[in-house]
Amino acid sequence: MPPPEKDVVLQMRNVCRSFARPAGGPLLVLDNIDLCLRDGEVLGLLGRSGSGKSTLLRIAGGLMEPTSGEVSYLGNQLSGPAEGIAVVFQTFALLPWLTVLENVELGLDALGLAPEEARRRAMAAIDLIGLDGFQSAYPRELSGGMRQRVGFARAIVVQPTVLLMDEPFSALDVLTAETLRTDFMDLWIEHQLPTKSVLLVTHNIEEAVLMCDRILVLASNPGHIAAEIPVPLAHPRNRLDQAFHDLVDEFYSILTSRAIESIKTQSQIYGGLHVLPPVGPYLMTAVIEAVAQPPHDGQADLSDIARLPALGAKDLLGVTEALHILEFAELKAGGIKLTAAGKVFARSDADERKRIFKEHLLRFVPFAAHIRHVLDEREGHIAPRVRFKSELEDHMSASDSEKTLRTVIGWGRYAEIFNYNDVKRMFSGN
Repeated sequence: MPPPEKDVVLQMRNVCRSFARPAGGPLLVLDNIDLCLRDGEVLGLLGRSGSGKSTLLRIAGGLMEPTSGEVSYLGNQLSGPAEGIAVVFQTFALLPWLTVLENVELGLDALGLAPEEARRRAMAAIDLIGLDGFQSAYPRELSGGMRQRVGFARAIVVQPTVLLMDEPFSALDVLTAETLRTDFMDLWIEHQLPTKSVLLVTHNIEEAVLMCDRILVLASNPGHIAAEIPVPLAHPRNRLDQAFHDLVDEFYSILTSRAIESIKTQSQIYGGLHVLPPVGPYLMTAVIEAVAQPPHDGQADLSDIARLPALGAKDLLGVTEALHILEFAELKAGGIKLTAAGKVFARSDADERKRIFKEHLLRFVPFAAHIRHVLDEREGHIAPRVRFKSELEDHMSASDSEKTLRTVIGWGRYAEIFNYNDVKRMFSGN
C-alpha cells in the first residue's frame, strides 16, 4: 500500500463489500470507495437508508473486512479492531446491571490499566461529558439523552485517535439531540476531546452541515460516493445564516436526485422491486396534508417539510421516497410535488383514502401485489413469512429485505389486502 498523505489518519482505497445471496452469487453493497479522514476534521457520511453508510463505518472501525480494497490506519493496514478507534452507536448499548461508572470503565478493560488509573480516567470522562454526580446511577434511572452521554463517555475514555459515530443522535427526541449535539461540538471546537478526527454517519442534512468540515454523499445500488462537498463555514454555525441555508438546499437537491435515480435503478435490476423505506401510511398522510395546504398548495421544498413537528429528519427522505414510489408525489431537485392522485387523497375522507392507497399499493408495489396473488391462489389463503423473505433476499441484502418486508406488512394491513400474524409468522388473505 502506498504511504498515506501526511495528515491522513484513516484511508480507504478501492474498497468494495459484497454479501452472499441465499440463492448464490454475491450482492454488492459498497463499490469502489475512496475515503480519507484527516487530522483535526469531522467528516460526514450522508445518504439515504440502504446506501451502505453503516457498513462503511464498520469497515472503518475494523469490525468488518472489505471484500476487496485496502484500509489503512495511521499508515498501517487495518485488519481488525485497532487501538485508538472508538465507536458511538445509534443505540445506547449499555449493560443494565452496571452503573454509569462501571459501563464507562468497560471501555478500558482491554488496556490493562491499574484499577486506580482506570477509575480516574472513567471519572474524568464522565465529568467531561456532563454526567458528574451520576456515576453510581444505573441506566434505567437515566433519560435517553443521559444514556447516550454514557455512550460518548465510554468511547472517549480510551482517548481515541478516531471517533466513529453511527447516527448517535437519531434515537433521541429533537430537543435532547440538539442539546447533546451542541455540547459535543463545544467540546470539539475547544479541543477538550482526546480525539484527532471524527467520522459521522447521519441521515440528517442539517446535522451534517452543523457539524462537519467535509461531507461525502453516498448513493445506492451499490453504495458509492456520489459527491464530496466541503463546508466552509466557521464554528459555531447558525442555521439562520443564508450560507447555511444554501448548503442545506444543495444537499437536499443532490439526495433527491440520487433517490430518483436509485428508485429507477432498483426497478430495472430487481424486476420492479424496490427497497421500501420504513415509514407508515399515517406519516405519509401527514406529509400529503401538509404539502396540500397553504402556503405550499401542492408543492414544497424539502427543507420546509423537514420542519413538520411529526416528521423527524431521519424519516424525511424515506417518506418522500415512499410517496414517489406510490405515485402520490414526485420528487424534484430539493422538493416534492403532489400528483393529481395525491391531491385527491388529501381532500378525501378516511375510507376513500384507504381505497386510493390500496389501488396504488397493488399497482405500484409489485411485491405487495405478489403476496396478495399468492394468498389468493393458495388453498386456505395462507403463506409463511419466510417464503417472501427468501424471495426478497434473492435480490437485496438481508437487512434491506427485512426492512422492505416490514414496510409491505404495514402498508398491506392499512390497505386491507392481507392480514399478518407476527406470532405465527404467517400471512393470510382477508
